[in-house]
Amino acid sequence: MFEMAYIPIGVPTFHLESAQIEFNKSIEMIKSLTDACIFPDEMLLSMDSLEKFLAKISPKLVVVQNITFANAAYITEVLKKFDCPVLLWTLREPVIDGGRLRLNSLTGAYSAGNALLNFREGNFEYIFGSPEESEVQNKIAATIKAAKVKYDLTKTKIASIGHTPQGFGFGRALDVEVAKYFGSTLECIEARELIDKAKTFADAECAENLVEFEKSCCNHEAIDIKNMTDFAKLLKAYKEYVIENNIQVIASRCWPDFFVSYGTPVCAVLSMLNDLGVAASCESDTFGALSMYIAAKLSGKVTFFGDPVSLDEEENTITYWHCGMAPCSLADAEKANIGIHPNRKIGPVMDFGCKANDVATVFRIGKDGDGKFRFFVMSGSILEKPKQFQGTSVVVKPEANSKDVVTRSVKDGWEPHFVVAYGDIATELEILARMLGFEVMKY
Repeated sequence: MFEMAYIPIGVPTFHLESAQIEFNKSIEMIKSLTDACIFPDEMLLSMDSLEKFLAKISPKLVVVQNITFANAAYITEVLKKFDCPVLLWTLREPVIDGGRLRLNSLTGAYSAGNALLNFREGNFEYIFGSPEESEVQNKIAATIKAAKVKYDLTKTKIASIGHTPQGFGFGRALDVEVAKYFGSTLECIEARELIDKAKTFADAECAENLVEFEKSCCNHEAIDIKNMTDFAKLLKAYKEYVIENNIQVIASRCWPDFFVSYGTPVCAVLSMLNDLGVAASCESDTFGALSMYIAAKLSGKVTFFGDPVSLDEEENTITYWHCGMAPCSLADAEKANIGIHPNRKIGPVMDFGCKANDVATVFRIGKDGDGKFRFFVMSGSILEKPKQFQGTSVVVKPEANSKDVVTRSVKDGWEPHFVVAYGDIATELEILARMLGFEVMKY
């Protein structure tokens, strides 16, 4: 279970009445953000009281606040006990009147920061300000979200279904690599296993899945009935596999197997799974699927997964597209439209433009030339646009210059799949990257 701890450290020689006021306000503010925090009964104004509190907790995030000045021994004790993310919080001096220094929190922060440099090579989050300040509240909230996702990753099971196609090796992952850097479990199976399972189902066994699909989509009467029935069988096979194996993330092979060996595309199956809470990418892109999972966790909404295919300098937009996969709930109409695959000419696949949103974040877990993980993060908005090409599309207007974004990201060697999240999660992604020890590249 995810737990965080609020650790207010100090010494009793400063103005304790002022410190108590900040202590009370801090607790109430954190409680307004999460119900997963553990609080001490009183300010921790001695090493003895600190050690007793630390002995009772097992946090996945610690918020260490200099309630007054405290020397480096306090934070050192915390770092000796816990190998988890740290947010260091400095309080603003409550009164500046030429009289007594009430808290001296800032000097304590320098002592703690120096210890964190030596213990963690400076990898910690920091915020300065009082509990009632929005900047402080937003920073703590974002750090909690990022730490929760970091913890969730250690409980996450990913399935790679089939190999990446030739030339798409950027999406491949090793099980030990995923475990080492994300704490997640990766299992791999062949696509034919689910194809063979789907073929064993009778039509009647899958009728419920077909009804569910037809409720979410329109234009299903234009699709060959056998393809619709075979889609329902494939959806049943994937859903059963997910449930039986406790899978939260799927990176599935799509072409050519499902066209050639099965006769019906998997695009709509993956689309439905996303709306059911399973982050699912196509073209066997494991790190793309993991990007979808993280973005969905942080935004609380399903995400779009696709290729950057078009640039409009005058409008300052980038269009992201895929040939038939997107959650039905992202459609810009009451029901998602389905059609046939633009290349293979069989369905069902998704065929619509995605709805607009005032804020959006484009994200990708990728690797640099040395194989080190890095995060692509770009803020912007999603415009209200019709379908741009056959398949599914979303038109993003970056905060930055779109041509500069494209030029720089191509030259930086980014993989060609990106996730478009419905929400502003850039700060949370930057914090998460630091927690994982990854580089952040903002565009």
